[in-house]
Amino acid sequence: MSSSDRGKEVSEGSSSDHHNLHQNQQPTTPSRYESQKRRDWNTFGQYLKNQRPPVALSQCNCNHVLDFLRYLDQFGKTKVHLQGCIFYGQPEPPAPCTCPLRQAWGSLDALIGRLRAAYEENGGSPETNPFASGAIRVYLREVRECQAKARGIPYKKKKKKPNQTKANEEASSTMHFS
Repeated sequence: MSSSDRGKEVSEGSSSDHHNLHQNQQPTTPSRYESQKRRDWNTFGQYLKNQRPPVALSQCNCNHVLDFLRYLDQFGKTKVHLQGCIFYGQPEPPAPCTCPLRQAWGSLDALIGRLRAAYEENGGSPETNPFASGAIRVYLREVRECQAKARGIPYKKKKKKPNQTKANEEASSTMHFS
C-alpha cells in the first residue's frame, strides 16, 4: 500500500475499516468502545455544524469543546447541589430539591478520552488536538471538585507514605547544587 493510499484510507474510512483489512477481510463487529467513540465523534461533528455560523472541524478549538461539554449538561442525570441548597455536601439527601441535573464528571472524562482518540484517528494532529488542551483538563478537574463538594465526597490524591516524604524533605534540604 502506498503512502497516498494510506492517507486516503484514513480520511475516507473509519479506524475499524482499517482494522478489518488486516483481519483477512472478515468483517468484525466494532467493540462497544469503538461504537461509542464513533457515536460521540458524529455527535460532536453535528454540534459544530449546528453552530451559527457552522464551525469546520479544522477551525475547532478548545473553546468549542468546552461549549459542547456545557451544552451536554442539559442531558445529564446527576443531581449536583448548589451551594445554597440545604442538601449541599450530603451524599444521600433525604428529600428532592430543585438543583440541576448535570453530566457526571466520570462521563465527561470518558467522553473527552474517546473524542481525543477519534480526533487523531480521523486525521487530526496530536499537536492541534483541542480535546487534549490544558483548558479541558482544568475544566474537568473543576467539575470533579465541584461535584465532589456538592455530594460531600472528596476526591483525594493518593498520599505519599509519611516516612518517604520526610526523608525526601531532609535529603533536599541537605543537597547543595553548584
